[in-house]
Amino acid sequence: MTENLMINIAVIILFLPFLGFVVTLLLGSKIKKIYYFENFVLFLGLAGSIIIAFGKLTSFDATTITSEFTWINLGNTPIMGEIKINLGILIDNISTLMMVVVMLISFLVHIFSIEYMRGDPRYNRYFAYLGLFTFSMSGIVLTHNILMMYIFWELVGVSSYLLIGFWFEKKSAADAGKKAFIVNRIGDIGMFIGILILFTTYHTFTFDDIFQQISQGHLPFDSGFWLTITGLLIFAGAIGKSAQVPLHVWLPDAMEGPTPVSALIHAATMVAAGVYLVVRIFGILTADAMLIIAVIGALSAFIPATIALTQNDIKKVLAYSTVSQLGYMIMALGVGAFKFAFFHLITHAFFKACLFLGSGSVIHAMHHEQDIRNMGGLRKKMPITYYTFLIASVAISGVPLTSGFLSKDGILAGSYAFANLTGHYLFPIVGFFVAMLTAFYMFRLIILTFHGEPRDKEKYEHAHESKFTMAMPLVVLSVLSIFFWYTPNPVNPEDGWVLSDWIKAPQLYTPENTRYEFMVPDEHTNVQPGSEEIMYSETYVEAMHAIHIPAMILSLLIAGLGILLAYLFYQWKRIDVGKLVEKFKGLYNFSFNKWYFDEAYDATAVNGTLGLSRLLGRFDLKIIDGIVNGTAYITKGFSTFIGKFDNVVVDGLVNFMAYLSGFIGLVFRRFQTGKVQTYLVFVLVSVVILLFIFKSF
Repeated sequence: MTENLMINIAVIILFLPFLGFVVTLLLGSKIKKIYYFENFVLFLGLAGSIIIAFGKLTSFDATTITSEFTWINLGNTPIMGEIKINLGILIDNISTLMMVVVMLISFLVHIFSIEYMRGDPRYNRYFAYLGLFTFSMSGIVLTHNILMMYIFWELVGVSSYLLIGFWFEKKSAADAGKKAFIVNRIGDIGMFIGILILFTTYHTFTFDDIFQQISQGHLPFDSGFWLTITGLLIFAGAIGKSAQVPLHVWLPDAMEGPTPVSALIHAATMVAAGVYLVVRIFGILTADAMLIIAVIGALSAFIPATIALTQNDIKKVLAYSTVSQLGYMIMALGVGAFKFAFFHLITHAFFKACLFLGSGSVIHAMHHEQDIRNMGGLRKKMPITYYTFLIASVAISGVPLTSGFLSKDGILAGSYAFANLTGHYLFPIVGFFVAMLTAFYMFRLIILTFHGEPRDKEKYEHAHESKFTMAMPLVVLSVLSIFFWYTPNPVNPEDGWVLSDWIKAPQLYTPENTRYEFMVPDEHTNVQPGSEEIMYSETYVEAMHAIHIPAMILSLLIAGLGILLAYLFYQWKRIDVGKLVEKFKGLYNFSFNKWYFDEAYDATAVNGTLGLSRLLGRFDLKIIDGIVNGTAYITKGFSTFIGKFDNVVVDGLVNFMAYLSGFIGLVFRRFQTGKVQTYLVFVLVSVVILLFIFKSF
């Protein structure tokens, strides 16, 4: 396979979902089963992405393949200098792996949706929206410049709004779609400002061109501080898309959309876009930016995990779990564990998609019941759903022989090594504690949903295993959650190959005085400039090796403790949950009410915005409209006065002069007799009068 062929296939993959979107949307009302076309093009896209991944990873492992064309060329402008914008495709190991994940999850969601959405009045439109979303995500993954990424980034926002609010006749779904759209705009504004700073500084949007100039010491406003600010502004977009604290509040509400949409948006695609963005700009992040990113990731891992402990909606438990796991990935990027952050993105995509689709299978069987307190005993009725859900839960808990164990173990080891080198022990503490919480709330979910006796007999009696089109994706995703797809040695992957070996960390482009010492290549490694991979210092490598086994043992003990506690609470009932809740009512309510984030935002941002709007409305009504209306009233009064002045004074004078002239004419008309004798008499009389007057003087 040649590079040109790979580029051509990538372009075809990019536009196949868009073709499906257009055809399905336009012909949906005319051809009843046109959705099969959308499914077919997704299958072609998946096949193409696998072909590219195989060719890239086997033949071009150390090569970055790009292709671009000039979109806009304005030449030299008086203010901005040269403006030339190129668009193009980037194929490297990260984009090819991500493309396989996006296409595979999207294809399986399409298959699952065939049965799950059957009977919906907007059936074909639903599949068209899925195609638009997949096209948008493909654009984010394959682009070689940040402007094109931002264009597709916004398109993802639009398509997710359409999918989350798909059942817009429900107020809760319509509100959830608006909430997701608006909250994401907050982060996107920061990202847009960061992009503008990059373009103002470097006159290009292309990643490689920007990175090269930074590596040569050309920084925004000639300051390492502004490079940090720029990185954090772009990261703000990731905070929104990946639902990180404090912009995480949209994701649980987005569960109002169809469950397959939850799997697509909240497992491998939309929420992963933020992590993928940080992966793409990782090489320009300074030490200060990375530390802030790590803190936000740690908070986003911890807070949602504590909320998931008490939620009763099966999809909301998984939603908060998603936020928590994304926090893991962001924290891993912040502490420099680049490979394991992206590795966890891949593994998490499969087992979280399996969990969401599994919850959809349960909801479908229980006639759209989502409260786990009304479930129970379903493992007898739905064995395939149960065992696939169990495998995915074991994987997310980090139990050995699963994919989650491999990636999570690397993150924990990386955070511990980072702490040993920098003294920031908050990160490994959060990492290990969240691992225990994850195991606890996932097995609480399993026990309440599948174990014990049914709590709603009527719905239980009508429950049954899902059909093949819904069960098959669950089996595929659960199998992909097992270790052998990622390494043949699950205990010590370093003895053989592991998927993370294909994840090439980018070169560090930031100045040496702005980054951590352990992220600078040692002199004896002889890394050539422009190398694709970071060669961590021996100090960092040794720290990770030294902590690997203790971290693995500790994570196993903690995960086991979480699972044990879940069984003690909910399976064996050795601990009375009701009494415990009463004893810690305040903490329980704090968790159950989601740390009161929504209430706090309603009281501040929402009510503040509404209050400001009302204030501006009154200001507009009373002041602006008052000025306008007052001016109109004064103008009207003045016009009335002028009108009356014109009618009475001006017209009066004019009319008076006319009347006077008429009167004078009327008087003198009497003297105009036309007789010469009369005129002579008038002359004589006039002469006499004049003589008399002159004589008087």
